[in-house]
Amino acid sequence: MPSAMEGSEGGEEGEILRYEETEDNNVSPTDLSELLKEGTKESHDRAENTQFVKDFLKGRIKKELFKLATAALYFTYSALEEEMDRNKDNPAFAPLYFPLELHRREALAKDLEYFYGEDWKEKVQCSEATQQYVDRIHHVGQHEPELLVAHAYTRYMGDLSGGQVLKKVAQRALKLPSTEEGIQFYVFDNISNAQQFKQLYRARMNALDLDKNTKERIVEEANRAFRFNMQVFDELDKIGRSLTEEAQDGGFPVHDGKGDRRKCPYYADKLGKAGPGCPYRAALALAKQPLVQLLLAACVAVAAGAAAWYIL
Repeated sequence: MPSAMEGSEGGEEGEILRYEETEDNNVSPTDLSELLKEGTKESHDRAENTQFVKDFLKGRIKKELFKLATAALYFTYSALEEEMDRNKDNPAFAPLYFPLELHRREALAKDLEYFYGEDWKEKVQCSEATQQYVDRIHHVGQHEPELLVAHAYTRYMGDLSGGQVLKKVAQRALKLPSTEEGIQFYVFDNISNAQQFKQLYRARMNALDLDKNTKERIVEEANRAFRFNMQVFDELDKIGRSLTEEAQDGGFPVHDGKGDRRKCPYYADKLGKAGPGCPYRAALALAKQPLVQLLLAACVAVAAGAAAWYIL
């Protein structure tokens, strides 16, 4: 999902996912937060220009594709949070361990249950591109835990920034409930002020006892995380091109006066193609019955008499 990129909540459509340009006089160019900000700008540009992200920002997202993206996020965050739990006491990561405020796995499970039902675990699977991302996160958590900072930063800071814009886009485009079912992933109940929390998170990153070489490796790993995300975006985009247009919710489709009228069941009867379940055809056939016509005539007479009585 596009929330992998940190960005501001304002600006032009194409800049929604860019870095925030908040000035902080207490930040040094050698601080990890600044190195990550500067060192991943090019990756930001490439990621936000993938077709999947551009379509998402414009509200062109099919529900089925959104469901698949949510599943990809579930597997990604399950791996990330498993490794974060494993390294919660490691000095290279411990200061960035905020399970109550940040962890997304349970929220994503709620979203998947909303979209797929109670048996959602039997219906979702980890895609090829997502599995590569998951494998890398597990490798880092088990063998190079200092690089776990890059994956946590790339995901969570994006969720608290540009992700909040995408929440509104998804809710509007997919006509999701105002009670936020289906988009719990974007809801951080235990963070009252996202901007302040992000400042705290960056301060904790900058306070980590890391040498120059380790910081450079973290920046390199953050760019690797972006590449994994872009691979997931490309995979979703390919799937999206193969999906047919979704039927409108709420029963029978309603013709809007444009395009092929034969697709409307109410016109299909005239063309002799309406199925036995077409409500228009059924009502028309019923109205042709003599008994029904007699009852209709009686009703009209009663209604006319009542109207005359009311006027008098």
